[in-house]
Amino acid sequence: MSARIEYHQRAIRVFFDGEIDHHAAGLMRVGIDNAIMHKRPQLLVLDFGAVTFMDSSGIGLVMGRYKQMKAVGGSLRVENLSPAAYKVMKLAGMDKLGELHQKAVNH
Repeated sequence: MSARIEYHQRAIRVFFDGEIDHHAAGLMRVGIDNAIMHKRPQLLVLDFGAVTFMDSSGIGLVMGRYKQMKAVGGSLRVENLSPAAYKVMKLAGMDKLGELHQKAVNH
């Protein structure tokens, strides 16, 4: 699992790759939180497009980053969720905290 962090003006975009489990989420949390505290962005975008597996730690990761963004006066957007991950995030009420977007379906 990896998380690539990019800075764009007043936004931070995080690209996740691989599996998000308890161990990986803990490691990524530190880097993302440091970026939020140092850059104080208006928007944090979490891109799940290359995630191959996610357990409940993924929900915790998103929830915690929402709280961090709220503390700095910013907002959260989650992009490129698989249909299954999107459904789980909606069931957990994550759509009430920020924008949730599924992967685009290619026909």
